[in-house]
Amino acid sequence: MRGHVFIATSLDGFIARENGALDWLPGSDGAAEQTGEDFGYQAFMDSIDVLVMGRNTFEMVLSFGSWPYGEKRVIVLSSKSLTLPDHLPDSVESRCSTPADLFQSLSEEGHQSAYIDGGNTIQRFLAAGLIDEMIITRIPILIGQGISLFGPLENDIQVQHLETHSFENGFTQSRYSLHQTKA
Repeated sequence: MRGHVFIATSLDGFIARENGALDWLPGSDGAAEQTGEDFGYQAFMDSIDVLVMGRNTFEMVLSFGSWPYGEKRVIVLSSKSLTLPDHLPDSVESRCSTPADLFQSLSEEGHQSAYIDGGNTIQRFLAAGLIDEMIITRIPILIGQGISLFGPLENDIQVQHLETHSFENGFTQSRYSLHQTKA
């Protein structure tokens, strides 16, 4: 089982404002929307078997209106009981699990790759040594404070830069391989 991250950050490393708002994300000039560029997102989604997100990210996605993941299997990690809205496909489920236990279960079910999304969830999977690759798109904006992509680490994590691509609107996207010992 391989864990993957595909996420955007402000230039100063935040994935959202302190209140969770993403109003800065499209860029100050809206160029991403005008060009129709998806920054490799669809190809990435086509390459993964299952999406794992935390409850806060799930609630943010629900606020977008329509469900953006189609029938892709989505697991929402939550330590509290979670009632899923009726309009969601049957491929969405809620679990309370450690990252290692979830990956073991998903592997036994035949899954090979998981998209890990949400700040706390990414941090938990990093700490467990379960992230193999990260694709980070930096948005050319400084928001000053917010929710950081990375939190405190018990040990250094060796990261290998694989490639960086620049887009016409100023976004830069880097892909990294992580060399971690699985917990």
